[in-house]
Amino acid sequence: MRFQLTFHRTGKQRMLPMDYQYFIGAWVYKVLRRADGEFAEFLHAEGYKTEKKRFKLFSYSPLELGRPKVWKEKALFELQRDMLILKVAFHLSEAAERFIIGLFNQQEFFLGDRFNGIDLTVSGVERLSEPMVALKSKYRATSPVVISTWEEGDKYAQYLSPKDKRYEELLKQHLVHKYDSVPGVEPLPHDFPFRFTLTSTPKSKLTTIKPYSPGESKVRGFKYHFELTAPAQLHQLILSAGMGEKNATGFGWVEPSPSVVSAPHSAKQPTNIK
Repeated sequence: MRFQLTFHRTGKQRMLPMDYQYFIGAWVYKVLRRADGEFAEFLHAEGYKTEKKRFKLFSYSPLELGRPKVWKEKALFELQRDMLILKVAFHLSEAAERFIIGLFNQQEFFLGDRFNGIDLTVSGVERLSEPMVALKSKYRATSPVVISTWEEGDKYAQYLSPKDKRYEELLKQHLVHKYDSVPGVEPLPHDFPFRFTLTSTPKSKLTTIKPYSPGESKVRGFKYHFELTAPAQLHQLILSAGMGEKNATGFGWVEPSPSVVSAPHSAKQPTNIK
């Protein structure tokens, strides 16, 4: 279930850190906590579990900022307009639509770190139509997709390029584990078709998470266009909960290419996770 949030800048500040994604995720948790502290704490601390993985099952796009002035040496955007747009998705049933709209409408918050940021008010919340996809569909990743591996002897995680020969299998494993964490879903078909095909030159992006804190870290992801052959349930999952890892921290938002939005799918509606 996808929504579009429209923000208006209410203060005089114009400078926004380029690595703002983490702060959006923190704000979403805060909004959820006000409405249902137990649910928000569950998402933050536990997520939805399989034997080996935990998942948040929500994701969000990069902010639509217009054409800001870029201060690359300071890692800042200087905003030139007052209206910003964000898309956010939850793997929820249709019954949650009014709950989500009411939850986010008219929210006020500060987006940024302790040095730079902007004051925003949510001026509109709109449910977006659900993209319809085919067994083989084309997408573009508008925020970096993260796939990592950790092998014995590694000090840090290895963040893989989509050109890596291990990428497709690790992507598949991650999607299957994420799907299996959703309560009440039907099992995926045995030996289902799965193929990831890169259709553009990937662009690497290194992002700082939790800046200026003891937990600061850097995560590398890749933006690219791709074609995915997979069951309808997995197409629906990446559109509502993101692709790859760390979706609740601003990674893995994908948009269908215009050529695929006419083919219907038969995915079962997601189980309400509340």
